[in-house]
Amino acid sequence: MPVLESPVLREALHSKRLPSGLQVYVLPKPGFARKYATFATRYGSIDSEFIVPGESEPLQVPDGIAHFLEHKLFEEKDGNVFDDFAKLGANCNAYTDYTSTTYLFSCVDHFSQCLGILLDFVQRPYFTDENVEKEKGIITQELLMYKDDPGNRVRTGMLEALYSRHPIRIDIGGTPESVSRITKDLLYRCYRTFYHPSNMVLFVVGDVDPEQVMSQVEANQAGKGYEAQAEIRRLFPEEPAGVAQPKKVQAMAVAQPMFRLGFKETRLGLWGRDLAVRDAATRIALEALVGMGSPLFQSLYEEGLVDLSFGADYHGEKDFGYSTLGGDTKDPDRLRQRLMQGALEMAQQGISQEDFDRAHRKFHGDTLRLFNNFSGLAYFFNHWLFKGVTLFEYLDVVAGLTSEDVNQRLRQHFRKESHAVSTVVPK
Repeated sequence: MPVLESPVLREALHSKRLPSGLQVYVLPKPGFARKYATFATRYGSIDSEFIVPGESEPLQVPDGIAHFLEHKLFEEKDGNVFDDFAKLGANCNAYTDYTSTTYLFSCVDHFSQCLGILLDFVQRPYFTDENVEKEKGIITQELLMYKDDPGNRVRTGMLEALYSRHPIRIDIGGTPESVSRITKDLLYRCYRTFYHPSNMVLFVVGDVDPEQVMSQVEANQAGKGYEAQAEIRRLFPEEPAGVAQPKKVQAMAVAQPMFRLGFKETRLGLWGRDLAVRDAATRIALEALVGMGSPLFQSLYEEGLVDLSFGADYHGEKDFGYSTLGGDTKDPDRLRQRLMQGALEMAQQGISQEDFDRAHRKFHGDTLRLFNNFSGLAYFFNHWLFKGVTLFEYLDVVAGLTSEDVNQRLRQHFRKESHAVSTVVPK
């Protein structure tokens, strides 16, 4: 059982690939009471067109089917999985994002029983025509609720402004129309394609014995009869380099305008360590530009253009990516002008060593603190493992970044022609 060690953190990551293709990782944390496990598949909302292994023709499925499938796996023939975990004093949940779906539980006691339940319910789908039709109504109501949420609307508006064709512009849950076209047979077809163990990873963190965990998982998987599966070919429409529209404005019942400035990623096709460098350099650049300790944020705050709702983030994948900056503001146009001016000036002039050191220390510290936050750590681990980067490799990337790496990234990413704005304004 290979072990990756971090001398700096004094952490050891135990791993094993099972005959079915499932990757299992265990991070022991002696002395912690709570234990946490995730069972994740590399299957998200953007995977709406693909070629099933063994076939030659593309299959296009309704938007939102990955999210729909996540909901349905909790329902079994004889009950509900939530009740099984609750009887053991454990919490369980799941979430779907753009590129993955994750099932999880946390517990203090009865870890082995909880792990068995997790492995079995995710690998034991139960779909009927009746329960699929019932779920359509539930998810449609959920989508309508999000449509009435100004925060969600300003975020999706930014993606619609940045992207013309890529499915990133579509809500993770799909649309009421696309959800209405989901069938039991389509759910089973997507499940068999993406929920194969070779497309999944199990991650366990807590005060556990790695050997015992591995033995339990191997025994659980041995009798399930999984055969090897070829790689899944995912298909995406050709996305223009430029933004779809420079500005999107929506009117809703809000007290003051909500604002998002987005920068569309133009440096695509990266994988593994290169992708991690791009991600970390962008996040440090954003911290240097508009972090709460930056001169620009302090100036905007003193002028009343931003408040503590303001924030910045980056989401980058092989085939798409974007930065987002924003929050509530009294003057969206003025805020856009100031942010664009600050971003373009920093990209042109570069950041000082002092500003780099400040932003680098903060980001490095925030990343290290994840090791005491099991839910954040598990999300981070799966997110990067599906991109060919282990936990410790990402930390090495962060530690090794220089101010020139960040300055180069500033010049690549913060460009006038790559930005768009989304606002929600009072009716």
